[in-house]
Amino acid sequence: MKIFLYDGSKTQTLDIIEIARYLEEKTGGCKVEVRGNLIVEATKGRADSSLTKLAEEIARCKIQGLGIYDSNSQPLLAEVEYEKRRIQNLEKRSFGILYDGFKLLALYRQLLEEEERSRNSLVIIFTDQLFGTWDRNNSRYHARVSIYGFPTIISTTGIVEAPAKPREFYLEKQFGIDMITLKEKFKDKFIDYDDPRLTEVMKGYCMQALFFHISGEPFCEDNRCRLYNAHWQEEVIKAQLIKPEFCERHEKIINDLRKKRLE
Repeated sequence: MKIFLYDGSKTQTLDIIEIARYLEEKTGGCKVEVRGNLIVEATKGRADSSLTKLAEEIARCKIQGLGIYDSNSQPLLAEVEYEKRRIQNLEKRSFGILYDGFKLLALYRQLLEEEERSRNSLVIIFTDQLFGTWDRNNSRYHARVSIYGFPTIISTTGIVEAPAKPREFYLEKQFGIDMITLKEKFKDKFIDYDDPRLTEVMKGYCMQALFFHISGEPFCEDNRCRLYNAHWQEEVIKAQLIKPEFCERHEKIINDLRKKRLE
């Protein structure tokens, strides 16, 4: 198995090299290759018309409304131009747009090199794009932190926006408390933009991607394990930042994997 990490997070607090070292250690020396922004890597040397076509494909992934499923409407010219500017400007962050996660994953898969499409390759793509998936139970899209597949995509915007903040946060917000005051008061209870804890948190999501790759099951029911599928910010912090790292069962699987590779 070979692991590829693409960094399109556009945040200085994500240390992709540290994550690569962590994965190498947990897998017993599996080779981890770090690369830059996938979109940028895949568009080097492309003609302007090709960039426009890719920008249109990205714009098609945009969700038109939380209650509108799988819209295939033609994107507006302004939407295409926005995505084109994002491709051409590495520093331009994505804000206020929700994308269909599975469409985005399928598009990213097309941009991968042939070697990375192998079943022996684990590809993890960090993006600042906020994506969601459709929930049939209540007929609306919900923002997600990650989608595990071929490749896996993880959103550094999603880790801020998808898991719910403490209930008290929303109550005080309703009473008109300003956002700066709220963030200062609850700073230890949720992950924020450019959070210094981001790298440590994302190690756990990469381990979920690894378990999906080797077993098809990325999650654990134990809320103290890094594989726990957290829906609240406080659950994220408990699972990713408080010891132990893993439950006994998953710790054993990791140790067995490491030993097998080192034999």
